[in-house]
Amino acid sequence: MGFGRRSSENTANGSTAVNGSQPAMASFATSGEQSTQEPTDKTNCIELAERVVDDIADNQDAPDFTSMSRAEIAKYSATVTEKILGKTYFRLNLLEQRDVVSRVVNQLYVAPIREEPEEEDDEFADMPIAAVWGTNDRGSATERVLSSTSVTLARNKVQPVLFERIDISAALSLPREELTKQISDIVLEIAHEEKLQLNKVEQEDLVKVLLDEMLGLGPLEPLLADESINDIMVNGHNQVYVERRGKLVLTDVKFRDDRHVMNVATRIVSQIGRRVDESSPLVDARLEDGSRVNIIIPPLAIDGPSISIRKFSKKKITLDVMEQQQNLSTPMASVLRIASRSKLNILISGGTGSGKTTLLNAMSQMVDHGDRIVTIEDAAELQLQQPHVVRLETRPANLEGQGAITMRDLVKNALRMRPDRIILGEVRGAEALDMLQAMNTGHEGSMSTVHANRPREALTRLENMVSMVGVALPPKAVRTQIAAAIDIIIQISRMRDGIRRITHIMEVVGMEDDIVTTQDLFTFDYTGEDAAGTIQGEFKYTGVRPHFSTKAEYFGLERALLEALR
Repeated sequence: MGFGRRSSENTANGSTAVNGSQPAMASFATSGEQSTQEPTDKTNCIELAERVVDDIADNQDAPDFTSMSRAEIAKYSATVTEKILGKTYFRLNLLEQRDVVSRVVNQLYVAPIREEPEEEDDEFADMPIAAVWGTNDRGSATERVLSSTSVTLARNKVQPVLFERIDISAALSLPREELTKQISDIVLEIAHEEKLQLNKVEQEDLVKVLLDEMLGLGPLEPLLADESINDIMVNGHNQVYVERRGKLVLTDVKFRDDRHVMNVATRIVSQIGRRVDESSPLVDARLEDGSRVNIIIPPLAIDGPSISIRKFSKKKITLDVMEQQQNLSTPMASVLRIASRSKLNILISGGTGSGKTTLLNAMSQMVDHGDRIVTIEDAAELQLQQPHVVRLETRPANLEGQGAITMRDLVKNALRMRPDRIILGEVRGAEALDMLQAMNTGHEGSMSTVHANRPREALTRLENMVSMVGVALPPKAVRTQIAAAIDIIIQISRMRDGIRRITHIMEVVGMEDDIVTTQDLFTFDYTGEDAAGTIQGEFKYTGVRPHFSTKAEYFGLERALLEALR
């Protein structure tokens, strides 16, 4: 079943574009041009390219391609391909000749990177991010270097004509595979009319770019597909940064203009029923895969619309995985498992991008599957595996400034939902008081995160947030509530080598006069760094007996706790 094409005369071949719901069949060339311009078997071009690459590999006088730019390799490949194939090369039409040469260039230029695709060595990390496509639609993990100039110029000519010829609403209802086929036919047709010389690879890339514009997030799609990227930061239309392995890298991804960025931003927020405009220039949203998005536009963002995406990792992060990645030690992981199973109230503290939500997800996997869990977030991103989970999300005000649902509203409502555990994605305001009251009224095993640089600072921030409520509570009363509610504070940090590490596991013991008393169970002691710049240190157990050992005993976990601390 195809999508509708608008009525228009095809001046290039004298035929009329299909109306109604006919499949989009592209008439690529007139009958007189078919014999010279229509490509022959694609497999033949692949085989010819492989033959050229094999001959180059056997040639001891071949240059060192690792030190050559793509342009230099392209010039060399064109000359050598013509020489090696001889008459066979000249029997090919123009598109086939360009296809063969392009395949040769791609193999010569990309091969050094593909030798060990699983290792993220320095050479691979320094590549332009826009050149890395990750796993493509053809099913193999490769790195494809785009002929960006040709594709960009072609897109600028093809896209307006394409959108005139198709019914967008009907097209978006098609499966991607069927839409790809039909769009490919029309693109070939338009390319012929506009006299665009594109090889096979460029044609495929052009169709992918157009589909990304129609169905996805345009220039951001390759970055979203790259699993080595954790964060994507769009600063206006001509500057896009990403975070890979804890380091920020400037990419060569660009939008056409600020309007293009706004189109992508609108597409993101409209999927969850929100809006971004001058009346609501700041919004939190999420993508379908759970990735968190923050968007801020002019007049608040002076240099153009800004989009920040915290990608949701497809890789399931558990405490076991974090242990393997040396984010924490084996005894620390064991203690955290026992703490979660013993229904301790846990507060995870850390800076922006330190891995608080990832750790919260990992900790939540220890929750009993028989518990009723209520999660409360500004933008839902927690991925709990338990069967009995109710997910709540805040709502901004409408155009009249009415109808906003805050974190505090949801916490109050959650108390009426008979939860066994309440998990707050992040406590940042007046909801801190309601969270403490919930933890003190039988909702054991609740968890939350807070922005703070040290465990003691997390306690101070909680106290300050309670004071935002406007209730005149004396400081000692607030601290008493905090001491009674919080059992464990876990401090996680992203260090300057890009690795996230749990630097403190601290217990809240009780009160001494007006002071909340605490004790460290584990700390990370910095000792230096190696030649590669990786921070060296040791996760140390302080030797104190955990204050929650009595509670662990109640759940039959005291022996496991003591064994973990040996």
